[in-house]
Amino acid sequence: MGLQDGVWRDRLKAALPRIGFGARVVARGVTDLLLPSLAHDSPEAAGSPGLTAGAWSRVTFLEDPVCDGCGAGFEMDGGPFAAPRCAACLAQPYAFARARAACVYDEASRGLILKFKHGDHQPYAPLFARWIARSSSPLLDEADALVPVPLHRFRLLSRRFNQAAEIARPLARDAGLDYLPDALIRTTHTTTQGGKSARGRRLNVRKAFAVSEAGRRRIRGRRILLVDDVLTTGATAEACARALIEAGARAVDLAVVARVRTARELPT
Repeated sequence: MGLQDGVWRDRLKAALPRIGFGARVVARGVTDLLLPSLAHDSPEAAGSPGLTAGAWSRVTFLEDPVCDGCGAGFEMDGGPFAAPRCAACLAQPYAFARARAACVYDEASRGLILKFKHGDHQPYAPLFARWIARSSSPLLDEADALVPVPLHRFRLLSRRFNQAAEIARPLARDAGLDYLPDALIRTTHTTTQGGKSARGRRLNVRKAFAVSEAGRRRIRGRRILLVDDVLTTGATAEACARALIEAGARAVDLAVVARVRTARELPT
């Protein structure tokens, strides 16, 4: 295992609290000099793990006001008497009660997410967890437990990790919430959602998820925060939310890293 993956740096820093304060300051300085933090999107050194300033400035983060139902950003603040949901959510609500996304899924964020999802670049997981913690703070405050959107075992074997679980784990830990990675299972090895219409996506995952027996005991009567990487049409999250609610969850909210700006405007 090489030094560039940050493991040795983390091990050195973990050992620092066991020594005196003065020695700890000196040791931190030596550690930063010899093993500086690297930006996730560049080989250049950074003050702390994260993105370079250029990459950060290109990400379109979603700020309030946003739709309470799907997390879409409103073009303007309608004031205290404005409807909390967009017209689409008022006309056809999702099975999940509320949703939040940290940023817009566009050219800037897509590259970061795909590097994590398909490039096995694990340092992005805690970074994305911090983004979600900020954007989904109201949902985390009311959640009882976190459940990641699962992968089918065949896809898990080929990818070697579930990107939603890698984000949900540090998110749950930092929020002090139960983390239930095995509560929800994917029973059907569906084809990829990419390139499908909204209707095609819904049909593709309609019966793809179920709650495990152990999961039923742990979700019953509780408010669940479902975690995923990207929200497109909401078909996958909708299918997961329905499975959780049918198994006894009191309510399901959704938190994602990024959402497609026109998620509910795709052709059917």
